[in-house]
Amino acid sequence: MGRALISGLLRAGTRPEHLSVGESSLAAREELARELGIMASPDNAAAISGAAIVVLAVKPQEAASVLRPLAAALGAAQPLLISVIAGVRIASLSQWCPGVPLLRAMPNRPALLGAGATGAYAPPAVGGAARHSAEAVLRAVGEVVWVSDEPALDVVTALSGSGPAYFFLLAELMARAGTQLGLEELSARRLAAVTLYGAGLMAHSGSADLAQLRASVSSPGGTTEAALAALAAADLGGAVFRALQAATTRSRELAAQA
Repeated sequence: MGRALISGLLRAGTRPEHLSVGESSLAAREELARELGIMASPDNAAAISGAAIVVLAVKPQEAASVLRPLAAALGAAQPLLISVIAGVRIASLSQWCPGVPLLRAMPNRPALLGAGATGAYAPPAVGGAARHSAEAVLRAVGEVVWVSDEPALDVVTALSGSGPAYFFLLAELMARAGTQLGLEELSARRLAAVTLYGAGLMAHSGSADLAQLRASVSSPGGTTEAALAALAAADLGGAVFRALQAATTRSRELAAQA
């Protein structure tokens, strides 16, 4: 996700010399230099020196070991810290770097293409100017939606964080059914993928709500209505609710382990 943010900021016009990256992997540093023109450092303290905004994009189990050595420098400089780590709560982050203004954000995988959906939460102590600065960074990879409390980020994780996998699964199942009903496999896969893409564009256009878009495709007594009736009979709505509930529960379990 760190790479996605770097790429997005560069696409948005940020100059490479205005970005500083701490990266422990030599191979990753060489790749950033070769592909994005970013000179990353193995020294995190050097990377955050002089920064107004610091993005923490590491594995959850690495968060404490990364932040603790930087606590003094962060406390003195007081940059805004944006964590994009799944599950690690603000209370834990604050223990490892006390007194630093921080907020959490949950981008999803389409951020790699600049089409991400990011849920963000800032505690009351983080003011409007800091939120605006954070949103400017996060919008480089897509749309940002603020939530009113931190536990809601677990639902964000279930909905948009894991959400691309649900749509991929639906497209996969549609392609498989199309093949079983007589289409060539390649044709079925392509039709399913392009339908997924086009439907996503329509949903994102903002011209109508999702229910209206669904109704616009459904003629009374037609093929779409027959298919939707079969999905309703199979309790698709209940299955989707249970899926998001399971993902939300798992996100909270992982947070408790962090």
